[in-house]
Amino acid sequence: MNEKIDSGDLPLLSVNNLVISFAHEDGIKRVIDQVNFELYKGEILGIVGESGSGKTLSCLAIMQLLPPGAIIASGQILFRDDTITDLLQSSEEKLQTIRGNRISMVFQEPMSALNPSHRCGKQVAEIISLHHPEKSTAQIKAEVLALFQKVKLPDVERIYKSYIHQLSGGQLQRVMIAMAIANKPAVIIADEPTTALDVTVQESILDLLLALKDDFNCSIIFISHDLGVIKKIANRIVVMQKGIVVEEGLTKNVFENAQHLYTKALIACRPPLDYRLSRLPIVQDFINVPESEHAQITQHLKVSDETFHARLTSLQKADVLLDVQNLSKYYPAQKSFWGKALSYTKAVDEVSFTMKKGETLGLVGESGCGKSTLGRAILRLITPTAGKVIFEEKDVFAFSNSEMRKMRKHMQIIFQDPYSSLNPRMKIGEAIKEPMIIHNMYESNEVRTEKVMALLDVVGLSRDHYNRYPHQFSGGQRQRINIARTLSLNPKFIVCDESVSALDVSVQAQVLNLLMDLKAQFDLTYLFISHDISVVKHISDNIMVMEKGKIVEKGNSEEVYHHPQNQYTRRLIDAVPK
Repeated sequence: MNEKIDSGDLPLLSVNNLVISFAHEDGIKRVIDQVNFELYKGEILGIVGESGSGKTLSCLAIMQLLPPGAIIASGQILFRDDTITDLLQSSEEKLQTIRGNRISMVFQEPMSALNPSHRCGKQVAEIISLHHPEKSTAQIKAEVLALFQKVKLPDVERIYKSYIHQLSGGQLQRVMIAMAIANKPAVIIADEPTTALDVTVQESILDLLLALKDDFNCSIIFISHDLGVIKKIANRIVVMQKGIVVEEGLTKNVFENAQHLYTKALIACRPPLDYRLSRLPIVQDFINVPESEHAQITQHLKVSDETFHARLTSLQKADVLLDVQNLSKYYPAQKSFWGKALSYTKAVDEVSFTMKKGETLGLVGESGCGKSTLGRAILRLITPTAGKVIFEEKDVFAFSNSEMRKMRKHMQIIFQDPYSSLNPRMKIGEAIKEPMIIHNMYESNEVRTEKVMALLDVVGLSRDHYNRYPHQFSGGQRQRINIARTLSLNPKFIVCDESVSALDVSVQAQVLNLLMDLKAQFDLTYLFISHDISVVKHISDNIMVMEKGKIVEKGNSEEVYHHPQNQYTRRLIDAVPK
């Protein structure tokens, strides 16, 4: 189908009865089932759902960039530009004139989507030259620099010559957006473009996309698992669950009067900002009770101000577990010809604080403010420049290597990316058991194996999972594996370093609930590091706000959120999608 049209009120893009399957060991598995949605000219359509719901796969079908093994069993994807084109019936030659030209895509992870061996400017220039071979090298470079200015990148000449490892996550996402708008497309598909970014950078990217939509008169499909982001940017919402569209409507209507049980559950899973909950509701909570009782689910979980302040009072009476004194970590910023440091970047700059036994202290700030560096320095995973860390009245930095190895049992970390912190060649049961072997815990391998089985139960996994490999698990399950491995040493203090930031809202709720349950069960103390102040507020007793290596504000979580004293804290809070 490829005919001239008068678009009128017709959708710019129509996905009709799309069915996608994969060949599976048990036969053909259908992963997208009769999906329908439309995108109109000038609108932003939000597609929301948990990981594995089919959001990205449906949009990769639009671009005809499906992974190997995917089978489009049936359906139409009609693109009404100057002509009507069924993208599923188009030749590769025809698709090449549309991809990156009339329909473009901003991928979730720019570090993976961009080529590390080519300069950023060259990669954007390549998109323009591919569709406009008549343009000269000088013309294309001028266009790329103008695009970099359009997406508000600083020092565009430097960015043009930079490789991706030389730029921040927010800058890389702007390069990706510049690439997507290079040929003034009619449709931009933005696949989780703000997931790994802190709230202020996220806000700037959302504002940029809104501005570009108006400037280029284009339409945007915005894929996200973050309902707050979708609420801010989208005109209409499509909610997907297990490859099916379960709800569709205007953003305002869906948020104020969701019809489908799954949509209601997703909205309820978000950490609330105007009250406290003892734990977050999860999707199963709504599925397992009659609809008439849904309103009571959240009500039963609310924590009163009196209960919260009683908790703070009891913490004040607890023993000090950790005392950080004037901790600093500097990195050479400039060196002389002989390698001597001429100036320094102060990643952590004379930070001091104490933590009581059983406390959860939230550490929040933008990317690059020094949060993770502080956490790693406390654990002596990196060597500090100056300062002291006193753990249970012992100076951690005075320990010999052998003494520090013994101390590691008590001070542990849960990393942000559960996949890269697991050995892909090691079965997860062995990965959980490994720390026990290293620290010579328990009298036999049989006892250690039984301890691993018990830990799998504790973190909500099955004992049958023991002999599986990391790639056989979802992101939320892999984070549970990491938590089980951390618990295998019976630690007293855990640094949670952005440990839920890559998880969708319902899985995030499950992991946060698990962390709170484990804290009560094992009397744990957490330093909880995150750029998401809504998550930090939910889980923390007290909050520290970090900016440029320094602590600029500290107080109990309700006080810091509702009555911030520092301008930087207010900016972080204002950037949270409401």
